[in-house]
Amino acid sequence: MSTTDLLAERLHGVRERTLGLVDPLDDDWVTRTPDPIMSPPAWDLAHIAAYEELWLVTRLSEAAPMHPDLQATYDAFETPRAVRGEIRILDGRESREYMDAVRERALEVLARADLSDDGPPLTAGGFVWHIVAQHEAQHDETLLQTLQLMPTGAYSPCAGALPPGDGGAGAPDPIDVPGGTMVMGAAPGQGALDCEQPAHLRHVAPFRIDRAPVTIGRHLEFIADGGYHDPRFWSAEGWAWRQQHHVEAPLHWQQDGAGQWTRTWFGCTEPVDPAEILCHVSFFEAEAHARWAGARLPTEDEWEFAARFDPANADDAWAPWGHAPAEGRANLGQTAFRPSRVGAFPGGQSPSGCTHMLGDVWEWTSTEFHAYPGFRAFPYREYAEPFFGDGHRVLRGGSWATQEVAARTTFRNWDLPERRQVFAGLRLAWDA
Repeated sequence: MSTTDLLAERLHGVRERTLGLVDPLDDDWVTRTPDPIMSPPAWDLAHIAAYEELWLVTRLSEAAPMHPDLQATYDAFETPRAVRGEIRILDGRESREYMDAVRERALEVLARADLSDDGPPLTAGGFVWHIVAQHEAQHDETLLQTLQLMPTGAYSPCAGALPPGDGGAGAPDPIDVPGGTMVMGAAPGQGALDCEQPAHLRHVAPFRIDRAPVTIGRHLEFIADGGYHDPRFWSAEGWAWRQQHHVEAPLHWQQDGAGQWTRTWFGCTEPVDPAEILCHVSFFEAEAHARWAGARLPTEDEWEFAARFDPANADDAWAPWGHAPAEGRANLGQTAFRPSRVGAFPGGQSPSGCTHMLGDVWEWTSTEFHAYPGFRAFPYREYAEPFFGDGHRVLRGGSWATQEVAARTTFRNWDLPERRQVFAGLRLAWDA
């Protein structure tokens, strides 16, 4: 298959996922948002189209944008989330029509583009098409965060089956990692984003890390032991946040009449499963749980060292298990609609011995989001640079809501420490 066909297939696959996600959505909620920290789904759809039009049409040809009057509306910096539900936006039908029309024009540009490795920086090796596909996949995950916040009856997805796992709540199982010199970050190519680059040497001291992420069962122990009410486990900032917002458990959790914990998951209330990997906790909660467990959160360096197939090689495989496909090895792809039970994907183990390093839940690290040495913003500074050194914490590994095109061991996600709508959990670490 030619590079042109591969890129077209990648764009098509992500678009199928986007449309499949919003198809079950109640029409009444397409242009509304359940929370001001999120966007109306129709805004995300048209933003996906506007971004694709900007980078695959207007930047690569002389074509004018289809909606010049709405360019600021669909600029994420010009129109912050807090106002997207209050302004005029394209509705669901108009957004889909915009997406279809842009895609037709984008494929025409792709058909005549110079994709050679020594071509223009934007098109060399298909770089900008990889970026656009990842952008849409990332917004699909953001859409799922919004859909998870919808009221009962607004959204009812059809979830895929998961392997059974080992059925246990997963007691800590520390792995000794010897450390060493790592080539941290990504080599150029295949759409590695600017904040993942440049690849550079980093020394990692010996450390210990838990084989699997923390499960719901282990967090139930934290709750039962008074973890949400003991300031010893919380940072001063985290304790103030917990008290101000009266946080007693992960987001979407509540107790039933018998005092048992349940959760509301895409509109359905269900008992929590102790063997399932914990999700929807903030950095503050993750940090408190780790302290309660006599541990800490791993640094970003430690996480990547434990996850990489070959930490000493800048061109190693994108996945902890090497070059094989993710299917059967990780809970990725937005089809399961939940994290798996611990032990469900033994074939996804990294050489260090860690499991579930890609998929299921993003994992909070202790590292603040900063640029790598030699960082250069490309193709635009607004993707990552404005968030450096602004209190954001790095998350690693992707979640069940991440598509394979946007999942790799070098990928850096980030969010504010109080955010809980992210499909995020934690993994414990210790000093050697």
